Amino acid sequence: MHADVKDELVERLKSAYETLPIGSPLDGGTLVGPLLEEVSAERFTAAIDRATADGGTLITGGERVPGPGSGVYVQPAIVDMPAQTEVVRTETFAPLLYVLTYTDFDEAIALHNGVTQGLSSSIFTRDVLEAETFLSATGSDTGIANVNIGPSGAEIGGAFGGEKDTGGGRESGSDAWKIYMRRTTNTVNYSRELPLAQGVEFG
Repeated sequence: MHADVKDELVERLKSAYETLPIGSPLDGGTLVGPLLEEVSAERFTAAIDRATADGGTLITGGERVPGPGSGVYVQPAIVDMPAQTEVVRTETFAPLLYVLTYTDFDEAIALHNGVTQGLSSSIFTRDVLEAETFLSATGSDTGIANVNIGPSGAEIGGAFGGEKDTGGGRESGSDAWKIYMRRTTNTVNYSRELPLAQGVEFG
């Protein structure tokens, strides 16, 4: 996030993370279900420990919480990081958000592309030049790029798939020869609303 909006945005994220309903995924109001297994919780905790050792500050969450059945439940965490360290570039597969700031847009693109994953990405901006740059060949190096909408969904009519270590070809009607080309499916939200995938709403 841009340094100018960090304080306000982090506070809003903190408020949202601390009120997320945690529980059984079979309950309609649940937004955070259990982790896959015990080792997932151990990796979650280890990632937070590694991040704080790298100079990060735990903003909220990170602890085990009780839940129904034999599931392994954790409180989603936010960690403010001074830099994009190795732990930030590693997929933990747990509800863990790292906060990084930038002042120059090229710096933001470098941080974004400085990972081995490349499935889906998003930018939130009202600057047309930033949005177009993000969608161009010099911008996001992911298989799916979104503007002003989150990366959790996929446009069903677009070619689904990633780049780099997340690359495995494309699905959804792509011709075979196209897998040898780099393509990006773009979505742009022009409204002032922020629709979330699967009808998720924050009260």
